[in-house]
Amino acid sequence: MSIIMKIVAGIAVVAAMLIIIILVMAVIHDREISAKVETLDSIDKDKKEDRVDFSRLKSLPRPVQQYFRMALKDGQQYIHMAKIEQEGELTTAPEAEKFLPFAATQHVNAMDPGFTWNAKISMSPILHIRVVDSYIDGKAFGKVILQSAFTVDSQKDTDRLNSGALYRYLAEGAWYPTALLPENGVTWTAIDENRALATLSDSGITVSVECTFNDAGELVKIYTTERYGHFDGEYRQYPWEGHFSNYVEKDGMMIPSKGQVGWHLPEGFWLFWKGDIQQVTYRYAIK
Repeated sequence: MSIIMKIVAGIAVVAAMLIIIILVMAVIHDREISAKVETLDSIDKDKKEDRVDFSRLKSLPRPVQQYFRMALKDGQQYIHMAKIEQEGELTTAPEAEKFLPFAATQHVNAMDPGFTWNAKISMSPILHIRVVDSYIDGKAFGKVILQSAFTVDSQKDTDRLNSGALYRYLAEGAWYPTALLPENGVTWTAIDENRALATLSDSGITVSVECTFNDAGELVKIYTTERYGHFDGEYRQYPWEGHFSNYVEKDGMMIPSKGQVGWHLPEGFWLFWKGDIQQVTYRYAIK
């Protein structure tokens, strides 16, 4: 065998071994994600006989009452689990020049605050990263995985990471609207005729998000100055703002099919995520 043939054969062997390693590591990460979803699903508050009751809304601020009457049906079941399929674009840093396409699956426990978010972000035609975020039992977790195989960054269970994840759960509640009812722990305080403050406590963490509603009762904006983000290797506190639009009916409920979110940084507004809801599947508390 010539030297060239030996080199080619060696490269082929190395490439095959690398492919096998990537496949094995990807399976391991997939199993870890599946285990998190199973844990999230197993958390089930004792509300199996409860249903939405509009008569309980009377003490809530007017725009909040209007929102629930728009989004929900009187007598409907509480959502236990939501599976949300998303597609969109995001940027990985304020200085990034272009958006990267992503597809994600999010599982949410709408009765006991918790979620998993599993996103595949395309960096190029042959290169991708997988981002996995979760919040379960008051503990947040985040991991960045190259080619779904090699972990390049991982964070878990710090105070600011945990609170940031709970902010996200509360802010995204328009996609699983029964989670925003007082029966699921959210308290509402009036601000003005179109705004109200939503507050949620879990595992010793308390977060509040300012919610803005339009004349149709739709929740169209969330805002807080208290959420921490990870910038340049450290956590910093900047105003955080998101927008919802294009409400559609899903399983008898009205939810926004489009969303975007960003940070108000000293150099200007950084829009870092914008996405569309492709599909939502709900499972309810009454079995």
